[in-house]
Amino acid sequence: MAQATIERRPLRRERTERIWAVLLRFQSVFGLIVILVLAAALSPVRNGSNVFLEPRNLLNIVRFASENGIIAVGMTLVILTGGIDLSVGAVLALCAVGAAAFMTRNELGTIPTVVLVLAVGGLVGFVNGWVSTRFNIQSFITTLAMLGVARGIASLWSGGYAIPLAFGDGPGMAPTSFKAIFGGELGVFGLQVPAPVFYFLGVGVIASFLLRRTGFGRHVYAVGGNETAARLSGVNVDRVKIVVFAASGLLAGLAALLHAALVNQGSHIDGNGYELNAIAAVVIGGTSLMGGVGTIVGSMIGALTLSILDNILGLRNIQSEYQAILKGIIIVLAVILQRQRR
Repeated sequence: MAQATIERRPLRRERTERIWAVLLRFQSVFGLIVILVLAAALSPVRNGSNVFLEPRNLLNIVRFASENGIIAVGMTLVILTGGIDLSVGAVLALCAVGAAAFMTRNELGTIPTVVLVLAVGGLVGFVNGWVSTRFNIQSFITTLAMLGVARGIASLWSGGYAIPLAFGDGPGMAPTSFKAIFGGELGVFGLQVPAPVFYFLGVGVIASFLLRRTGFGRHVYAVGGNETAARLSGVNVDRVKIVVFAASGLLAGLAALLHAALVNQGSHIDGNGYELNAIAAVVIGGTSLMGGVGTIVGSMIGALTLSILDNILGLRNIQSEYQAILKGIIIVLAVILQRQRR
């Protein structure tokens, strides 16, 4: 009997370790499920209906997750190489101001505006990557400096005030096509799905394909896993880093287009704190801040989790200060889980 008990203990320990390994591997999925259940349980009820589970509210959750999620995809690429991009919120502000100025002051159409805004975002990201690699400066310092530069340029460009967007025909008006493309809705199975959701999903699919099915993706993981080994293997490490920073800036520009269409303005204070939300989404999604480990899907789930958290706290009228505290606790817990997995 004693011998049988001794033999069962290793089996139980092994089974427990396997379960724990699965939970750690899919921490973002399980975290999303837990947040969903808690949100549904804690949601206020109005007229006999669960407010959180109402289709319109769920669509709003995904809408607001899309903007942060697109930025988080670019942040994931950077973090996978062992870097960080603290300038994405400021780049969003700069590009949002640019979009508003191009359409209302320069009277450009939707297509020229989109091209120029994405070019501005990509250029800022390129500068971040080039300066970091050319002068061997930590990306934390480079992008922190760019945060101030981008916001300063945005403030000068806008004159220190928000540039409002009124859509229609005539001088000073933004084209209605811009609002329809980036802020409109599309009917799917009887639901009016916000346009940002499709951009979010499209960016996620493309980025996931590049990481999982191309040589560039393998190089990204290689650089983040062991930069020295990657360099000795013939990988152009500097080029990989420059490309991921340029992609991060470009995606921040895309998020700026969605943001400007949503709030009908471009302001130098837009995107304040967005870099922290993006990093939080990436960490919650299971990407290691040390680089080399992580997925795009995980970051997208992380962005959705944060959006659900913001939504339910808003429905419960919880003060924003407590929301910030809770987000901080969740980030720390996510990092602890990463360490446990390693």
